[in-house]
Amino acid sequence: MASDESRSLPGDESRSLPEAVYSGVPVIGADLGGTKLSVAAFNDEGDIIAREVTPLGGRSGADVGALIADRIKSMNAQHRAAAAGVCVPGLYRAGRGTVWAPNIGGWDDYPLLEELRASLGAGALVTIDSDRAAYILGETWRGAARGAADAIFLAVGTGIGAGILVDGRVVRGHADIAGAIGWLALDRPFMERWTSCGCFEYHASGPGLTNVARNLLEQTPDYRGELRRLQGDDLSTTRLFEAYDRGDEMAVRVMNEATEFWGMATANLVSLFNPEKIIFGGGVFGPAVRFLDRIHAEARRWAQPISMQQVSFVPSALGGDAGLYGAARLALNAEVMP
Repeated sequence: MASDESRSLPGDESRSLPEAVYSGVPVIGADLGGTKLSVAAFNDEGDIIAREVTPLGGRSGADVGALIADRIKSMNAQHRAAAAGVCVPGLYRAGRGTVWAPNIGGWDDYPLLEELRASLGAGALVTIDSDRAAYILGETWRGAARGAADAIFLAVGTGIGAGILVDGRVVRGHADIAGAIGWLALDRPFMERWTSCGCFEYHASGPGLTNVARNLLEQTPDYRGELRRLQGDDLSTTRLFEAYDRGDEMAVRVMNEATEFWGMATANLVSLFNPEKIIFGGGVFGPAVRFLDRIHAEARRWAQPISMQQVSFVPSALGGDAGLYGAARLALNAEVMP
């Protein structure tokens, strides 16, 4: 991997890089999820020229860091990349080069940047960021918000997060936590059950949909529909959408409530940031894309009206590859980093 000691690297005090466009030279994007690692080589036009996916297979701690380094080295050996970008699930602390990833054991404050530098060489150009930042960079580069300078990626899956782009720059916040919108306060009074994940995430993430379903089942003893027969993990997001498609009254209630939460949350984002586009992605969108018109109508009730007239709600064009494209974008055009 090419190195250039004159360039600052993520984790340095400047947290910025001069313009770095590697004409004709590949870059590597690596997208770490809770269960797998995807690594790809990209040309400077944003086309994938090689890809591999490796299951984590129960790895945790330093074994995951070693896997990322090994897969990047392997891809680099084939394609002689100029730089690599890595996106991680959770929080990247740029000042320390460490990662908090709740779905990976031992990654409470894991020194990923140090691990990659030790393996790839201290001069290697490696950029690390959160998956939510990568999602919005990928979509504005090669996806549904191509060319937009003000856009938001709303990721709804196991958790909920937002990648926020304002004036062409990712909003990261004082401690790199900006976009953790699962904690949006969208109901009252406060409930202790929201403490660990936030009000919005509790009600409208993938697991949140099943939370709501279980609460409704407890509150509605007379209900005898198909959800009543599901126990434990059988009551899944997939089964909820299937029951909704068959007109099950409880599934309809769950989705109606989720639509309201998604609408209120996006209304708040529209009012705060005045984006050109909001892109809906993650595992739930997916199947919940069918509700975009209803979410838009709900948001219109709450949002600043002029901003609401100017924004469009669109599904992700990159799907499960949004993070991979975003990681490559970080590597290819480091000037987008603040």
